[in-house]
Amino acid sequence: MMLLVLFFLVVFWIGMISFAIWLVRSLFTYRQRIPDSEQNVSEILDIRYARGEITREQYELMKTDLE
Repeated sequence: MMLLVLFFLVVFWIGMISFAIWLVRSLFTYRQRIPDSEQNVSEILDIRYARGEITREQYELMKTDLE
């Protein structure tokens, strides 16, 4: 009986710590996804290309659309 209570206590705390880590990470990644209002469209496009979110062809097509 005591072993079962100890097991559930350990599982509970592992869950709480995992949830806290997930919460902190999701808050920080959410802030990174929001673009700065000071960035213009061309800078955002450059950043997306540098991160590998879009291909070279997509980058060049979007760049010509902006000009």
